[in-house]
Amino acid sequence: MDRLTAPVHGIEREGPIGRAALRVSAWMERWFPDAFVFVLVAVVVSAVGALALGVSPAGVSEAFGDGFWDLIPFAMQMTLVVIGGHVVATSPPASRLIERLAALPRSGRGAVAFVALVAMLTSLLNWGISIIFAGLLARRIARREELGMDYRAAGAAAYLGIGGVWALGLSSSAAQLQANPGSIPASLMPVTGVIPFADTIFTWQSLTLAGTLVVVNVTIAFLSAPKARHARTAQAMGVGLEDAEPERFRPRRPAEWLEYSPVLTLLVVVLGVGWLAQEFTSTDPIVAISGLNTYNLLFLMLGMLLQWRPRAFVTAVGRAVPATAGVLLQFPFYAGIAGILTSAENAEGHTVAHAISTAFVQIATPGTFALVIGAYSALLGFFVPSGGGKWIVEAPYVMQSANDLQYNLGWTVQIYNAAEALPNLLNPFWMLPLLGLMRLRAKHIVGFTALQFAVNLPLVLGLLWLFGQTLPYEPPALP
Repeated sequence: MDRLTAPVHGIEREGPIGRAALRVSAWMERWFPDAFVFVLVAVVVSAVGALALGVSPAGVSEAFGDGFWDLIPFAMQMTLVVIGGHVVATSPPASRLIERLAALPRSGRGAVAFVALVAMLTSLLNWGISIIFAGLLARRIARREELGMDYRAAGAAAYLGIGGVWALGLSSSAAQLQANPGSIPASLMPVTGVIPFADTIFTWQSLTLAGTLVVVNVTIAFLSAPKARHARTAQAMGVGLEDAEPERFRPRRPAEWLEYSPVLTLLVVVLGVGWLAQEFTSTDPIVAISGLNTYNLLFLMLGMLLQWRPRAFVTAVGRAVPATAGVLLQFPFYAGIAGILTSAENAEGHTVAHAISTAFVQIATPGTFALVIGAYSALLGFFVPSGGGKWIVEAPYVMQSANDLQYNLGWTVQIYNAAEALPNLLNPFWMLPLLGLMRLRAKHIVGFTALQFAVNLPLVLGLLWLFGQTLPYEPPALP
């Protein structure tokens, strides 16, 4: 038995939450499978569920194969999120900023809480920025061996943005879709109408929920981080933290002059900035930055500018690529799962997703709607962890049920948003970019995120139910 999975001894000096975190972490490191094994198990469970519903084996296979490549554009976008963030963050100016921030914590547990706070606040602006910036910040802090920071707990803290509050912020897929008439499918428009941000992420109820989660999760991150005696530092785990030495640019041949000259960089950046300027002036800037294509172009152009020379940019991209391996390999399998759940039909024309949603919606009442729909959204999120795509699956049933029960439509979107983030704390899908960046495996951080899940589940569902009682029903607002 290796050092990381051995039983934890002498933990009496830790607080109750710290002791719980160490025990859960030790158990998870022993029993939690690799992220790729996790997705394979999910494929099998989804297939068995479809067969149990009466879908033919051929139908299950067809749905899996047809859906397998559906996330390729999204996988490429996620790959570029990692690459663009890494290129920007490893540039000299960004590195100096991260260095200054990394110097602020005065203890290992304080460092974990600081990473959690940065991750959650930045995720309210954009989840892509959060997961990369917080991960690189955790890596930089980990170099300060004198702090004794637990690297696993820091990794879990860096993940709390997308595992906690991102869907309550500006990059919320469901809120973005419902606020833009052009994004709402024609079949969905009569059911939901247009729901502006003022009725979703900017209600006082949603802001209070987000603020509560930030405070609670940062507190849990601090209390669950092991003290120096039990901390597993990056050095103890054998994780390399040093960035590669920057190349010394000295062109020796005429062909190399353009590689080392910023002229081409500046010309291309001007083109990119021109497009971005048109994009931000022709639409709501918040909507623009939340689109992954706009986000990725912005960060690639910024990365090119900050890296200055084409050769430096290419080198930085090459160093970022290994962190994307999990995304490239596993996202197609998640797409196959989504295909099984949403496309494989039985003789009555019902899918697994339809059967699950119908079962949940039928037992909902005005008094239990928030609890029932929250639990349903969280459950489906374990198998279809794609915010915007999952909302398209859920919205026709969930929003029609809200209309039937005369439940506030904007808050129904927020029920989905808050509950949809909960399974992220256990499902490795969204962890993959961070794990690659920090050179960790899912089992290393899921013990700490599982503790956050245990706290967040009753807290989120309870607040969703409570705040739902304060909002009146209004019919769909059609454009």
